[in-house]
Amino acid sequence: MNRRSAVKNLVIASGGLITLPFWMEACNTPGKEKDAKAGTHPSSFSPDEQDILAGATDAIIPAGKVGATSSAGVSATAGSPGAADSAAAASAQISAGAAGASIGALSVGVDKFLQKMIDDCYEQPVQDNVKKQLLALDASARKGYGHSFAASTLQQRQALLLKLQDSKNKEEKDFFELIKSETIRGFNTSQKVMEEYYHYKVAPGHYYGCITVKA
Repeated sequence: MNRRSAVKNLVIASGGLITLPFWMEACNTPGKEKDAKAGTHPSSFSPDEQDILAGATDAIIPAGKVGATSSAGVSATAGSPGAADSAAAASAQISAGAAGASIGALSVGVDKFLQKMIDDCYEQPVQDNVKKQLLALDASARKGYGHSFAASTLQQRQALLLKLQDSKNKEEKDFFELIKSETIRGFNTSQKVMEEYYHYKVAPGHYYGCITVKA
């Protein structure tokens, strides 16, 4: 083995590790957005659209413990978006995850998951419709309640979403079904839910090499 080449490669690798934190920081710098909501990846959603999307995901699976009236319709009205089907109701049950923690879609970052999912996994017409419906939700909230969708109460946001669920307009209905299904998916597959509720392990069957064995 060429010792000089090995030392050179080691120095280059060490230099890369030293500059890595700066590179990570640069990725998280909100250069393309008004604020830091872009997270670790650029988002095509404007800050206002991100607020509306966050309000919608929170309305579908709000934070709360099982049995609480705010817990996505588990004990609330059966018509709430969180109780629109058994999958959503089951997701809400997880809100009492390990150690009785009160969690919901926002606390596990589902709104950020939706941004990434819609940006990377859906065609442009779907992306355009999502943003169109988000702005329409905000306009409806301002007209009906006198304030933005993001500033509306949980019940007000749920009521506006329910109108889309029962809408005869295909674009509105498609938007509701997409946001509902992806919110449930994002919540159920989040790290907190997977590890603390489902007790998921990346490498199951861990090997314990040194244990006390009773004779």
